[in-house]
Amino acid sequence: MNALIVYESMFGNTRSIAEAIAEALESAGTSTTLAPAAAAPSDLSDFSLIVVGAPTHAHGLPRPESRVDAAEWAADPAADLVLEPTAGDSGVREWLDGIKLAGSPRFAVFSTRAAIPRIFAGDAGTAIAKRLRRHGAHVDAHEAFLVDLHNHLVDDEVARAREWAAGLVPVPTS
Repeated sequence: MNALIVYESMFGNTRSIAEAIAEALESAGTSTTLAPAAAAPSDLSDFSLIVVGAPTHAHGLPRPESRVDAAEWAADPAADLVLEPTAGDSGVREWLDGIKLAGSPRFAVFSTRAAIPRIFAGDAGTAIAKRLRRHGAHVDAHEAFLVDLHNHLVDDEVARAREWAAGLVPVPTS
């Protein structure tokens, strides 16, 4: 199996989850390509599994305006945040607008979001799944990984991401 993991990350949380997913897929014998959205291929014909993730901004996917807001938060020394080098680049929203589907790859989506009820936080994964369906894709799995109110991953979320990813790999039949 050949997998592509596409992600957008502002403060490193979504990247950490994407890396954990890549590690789990590689451990299961899946050839995996990990790419920030701005560098991800738009032609998906070489992949049988595509995993897409983004941080939740204003109940959905990051926008250019929310990326500027993230840079402003990171500039505040009291925030204890480090902006990712790719944070100002185009993200998952823009990548999804330009993808070309061929065949019937499996899709899984994930997000990082505040550890508060989903109704208050929203979920970028839902927006990703909706955009994928517009392209005719079927999303097989959806998971949200939590950050605290200071924008740091909640304990054990990286381990949970590895476990979730392990479930994305089909079990060989005898």
